[in-house]
Amino acid sequence: MRLTLWTGFWVFLVDQATKYLVVHALGLMDRLHLDVIPGVLSFRMAWNKGVNFGLFAGFDMRWALIGLALAISAAVLVWIARDGGGRMARISAGLLVGGALGNVIDRVLYGAVADFLNVTCCGINNPYAFNVADIAIFLGAVGLVLFGGDKAQPRRRPGHDGAGPRAKRGTKSP
Repeated sequence: MRLTLWTGFWVFLVDQATKYLVVHALGLMDRLHLDVIPGVLSFRMAWNKGVNFGLFAGFDMRWALIGLALAISAAVLVWIARDGGGRMARISAGLLVGGALGNVIDRVLYGAVADFLNVTCCGINNPYAFNVADIAIFLGAVGLVLFGGDKAQPRRRPGHDGAGPRAKRGTKSP
């Protein structure tokens, strides 16, 4: 569980730091667009009031989306706490929870999620923007699908070799 919480903490911190840096320190809120690597990476200010790609942005879903993100985060943390999962499952859970909480903070503070990363390629104009939290949520969800079934090996007590009342039947002790 510790790995999940630390991963979530660092994702949350990096997400909020990058949003502050780009939106406020670089003034993207006023500039609206800034080329970083022309033709490949730019910062485009977008306030996402909906879900992915701005879906349902016309509806006032702020508090419902905050509640949903918190409920999913809590469910993932409970699941990891109970079942453990392997190392990659715990990291994936931290990515998802840290990203979700980063976007929750945006919705509480601004009423929308601050999206600013825009990647284009090969002359195709990508109209969508995203943020570090979105990347973490995506990677965390994919990771939980791929690694969520892994079970961590049960922890053995120091000095306990498995022999005793729970030893396999039909074997003899020396």
